Amino acid sequence: MHNENLRRDEAAGRSAIISVTSYDVALDLRTAEDRQNPGFSSRTEITFDCSTPGAGTFLDFIHSGIAAVILNGEVLDPVQAVDGARILLPNLAARNTVIVEGTALYSRSGEGMHRFQDPADDATYLYTQYEPADARRVFACFEQPDLKASFSFHVRAPESWTVASNGSENSRDQHDDGSATWHFKPTERISTYITTVLAGPYASVTDSWTGIVGDGEVLTIPLSLFCRRSLAEHLDAERIFDTTRRGLTYFHDLFRYPYPFGKYDQAFVPEYNLGAMENPGLVTFTESYVFTSRATHAQYEARDNTIMHEMAHMWFGDLVTMTWWDDLWLKESFADFSGALAVAEALGSATSWVTFATRRKSWAYLQDQLPSTHPIVADIVDLEAAKLNFDGITYAKGASVLKQLVAYAGFDAFTRAARSYFREHAFSNTALVDLLSALSAASGRDMSEWARCWLQTSGVPQLEAEVRTDGDGAYTSVAILQRADDPVTGTSAPRPHRIRLGLFSLDVNGRLLRTAYHSVMVDGARTEVPELVGCRQPDLLLINDDDLTYAKLVFDERSLTTLLAAGDRLEEPLARAVCLAALWSSTRDALLTANDYVNAVERTAPAEEGVGVLQQLLQNARHAIEHYAPAADRPALRERFAAFLMRGLRSAEPASDHQLVWARALAAISRKTAVHAPLLRGLLEGSVSIDGLVIDDDLTWQFWQALSAQNLATVDELEAALQRDHTAAGRSGFTTACTAFPDAGVKAKAWKEVVFGDRLSNELLSATILGFQEGPKELHEPYVAAYFHEIDRVWRELPIEMSARIVRGLFPAHQDLQSGELPVDHPVVQLTDAWLDEHADAPQSLRRIVLEERDHLMRRLRAQAVQTSGEGARGRLEGQPASAG
Repeated sequence: MHNENLRRDEAAGRSAIISVTSYDVALDLRTAEDRQNPGFSSRTEITFDCSTPGAGTFLDFIHSGIAAVILNGEVLDPVQAVDGARILLPNLAARNTVIVEGTALYSRSGEGMHRFQDPADDATYLYTQYEPADARRVFACFEQPDLKASFSFHVRAPESWTVASNGSENSRDQHDDGSATWHFKPTERISTYITTVLAGPYASVTDSWTGIVGDGEVLTIPLSLFCRRSLAEHLDAERIFDTTRRGLTYFHDLFRYPYPFGKYDQAFVPEYNLGAMENPGLVTFTESYVFTSRATHAQYEARDNTIMHEMAHMWFGDLVTMTWWDDLWLKESFADFSGALAVAEALGSATSWVTFATRRKSWAYLQDQLPSTHPIVADIVDLEAAKLNFDGITYAKGASVLKQLVAYAGFDAFTRAARSYFREHAFSNTALVDLLSALSAASGRDMSEWARCWLQTSGVPQLEAEVRTDGDGAYTSVAILQRADDPVTGTSAPRPHRIRLGLFSLDVNGRLLRTAYHSVMVDGARTEVPELVGCRQPDLLLINDDDLTYAKLVFDERSLTTLLAAGDRLEEPLARAVCLAALWSSTRDALLTANDYVNAVERTAPAEEGVGVLQQLLQNARHAIEHYAPAADRPALRERFAAFLMRGLRSAEPASDHQLVWARALAAISRKTAVHAPLLRGLLEGSVSIDGLVIDDDLTWQFWQALSAQNLATVDELEAALQRDHTAAGRSGFTTACTAFPDAGVKAKAWKEVVFGDRLSNELLSATILGFQEGPKELHEPYVAAYFHEIDRVWRELPIEMSARIVRGLFPAHQDLQSGELPVDHPVVQLTDAWLDEHADAPQSLRRIVLEERDHLMRRLRAQAVQTSGEGARGRLEGQPASAG
């Protein structure tokens, strides 16, 4: 439908003359259980003011038909009023009421009103997901964040269903046809994208939280949890409620502003595109957080982090909302930081910041080195750009910079700024300048220069220690060198860093212990550290001890030697995580070879106590083997690593989280090598056992997928497994396994289903793509040219959620460099460049994905080129990365 991609200037023009008072939305969902019926009735009544009587504006509504448009009592001709996804409203009065009646469509993409049929019991479930701009797929609205209003929802559905929305239920009407209409209380003033409706035979559990807020006021918040009926036995409600109650206590104490949205419901829903969404009063989560198989500490911690992240949004994002998507960071960066903070402080987790350093910041570093990098305060010209800006920069880099802000200005200043920001801007919209005002007042210093350096620049700064020693091993000089080029502007952009230098040395027992640390303010390209002159050179000088700043690290020669030889002896978990993350960054930059990194992992992983860090190490090592190792070296390195994983699995404590992580990693590498296939089959059939290892549903499908990828399973075996696990997760696992077979006919069928079909939901689409990408490169060669031929059509015809999965997932990334070939001359790089040249006018969001995928491919090929040339890690430490993009 045309006119869907609202531009920033159009939104600004609309909000310049429009202010919205209220919405009254009625949805009739009685058609939901009829899978042949594509849509539902939607009626919206909006009351709004216009500061320029006589002017015109428009509503947003992605629909399948409009029955009526009534503006101030006048019936408008739909032929003239409806222009694609917009409804034109001419000749406005000072106070206006518009009524729109039409038909909206159920979704299979996770956008708008998503409809899901449970394979376990055939029950139908509905939920909505709108961010950034899909409320208009459900009801007519002014779809932009700065036109806040109060919303009243009325939902008609089967009377046996559970129905929920942002507000509490006000009343319910029963009807003779077996349906009921739920009426919900009006919300506070919120943006369209955080309204929500949940409907279906959901199971629910209730509880409450009571605390002292403000000036001694007692506040009680009703709590509810929802999940599909077939998952109810797996919902660990008390554990989730415990996290929720602790979070509410923590954030009330931190922010000193009472939660303003009444109840606090949390729903776990199927085929969800995100981790969660901060709809006030009814937060939605991916149901993968309802663990049907064994979950590790890292998985529970990830769920806790997401719960805290969404709760922080009640203040950062819902109470105070960005004016436009340029300032998306005003909610996502703060929520990402606050989530890690709350897990550490409210739940007492010793691994929260370790996980942040290992996983979240790695995401940020990756995203910030792509050609699509952008400042944290981004330039978002339209809604398509907004959709793709929910990335590692907006979330994890922003959160990392906030952690540096706390180190720079102090935690007390940060909390005072947040409290005043909420008080001043409650239920309204803000931009960067509003937050800077609060930060400057709270810290007593002008924060505009700090913001310019950190929030309005792009790229990852690099910090390197330049050290000199005398004959006795004492420092004669130490300096921190900063390289901070902004790839967007092409200029040097040094940032201020408040950091700690950690000095670590091996003791008599071989332990690598911190012996001292020094706080240093790094500013500019070179910062001398005179306080270290005369100190004995440690075995390891860690530039970013405590992980206070956002930067790639380059170690001095002695420190790198220590890490590669004795990284497993570094006992401080956060310091170890920072060092290991830096080694991975060096591997991605081809400063370390894939073999060097795998060696480091093989040395470090067996002693790693943190299950989340172990999981990340093993995943990184496998990625290094499959992407960065030269093709000729890969089989031997792969089999060596598989043998290492087998030893790790055998030696892990029975029934431990570590044992499960080793088993999952073995399943993953076994998609590429059959050396341990007999063991996997024996474990599946029960003829082999490993003490403490339970082959639950998740492991079952991972093992079957590995066997299928090696052509060592049959479809009959997979169908038998599906009969034993006839669930949504089982169906996804089955789909991946079936499309993983190294068979040309299987790949052709999968390609057709993904690129030309309309049957797959978002989750099954991704499962099919995952399986399709398994197998030898030769099976995928017929689809390389076809990919570039089809992606423009796919982007035009499908919702952006589905088209982005296809364009990203089917990119022919699994390529190897031939002898004597330059990366830029690789045939797939050439095809990519030709497509970009020929499609200069393609949607920028589509071009962004293609450019990012090209960059990933070039990084892979450059790493292979460096290693093929024999240019090892030590020879390149003083040089530049093989890929800066």
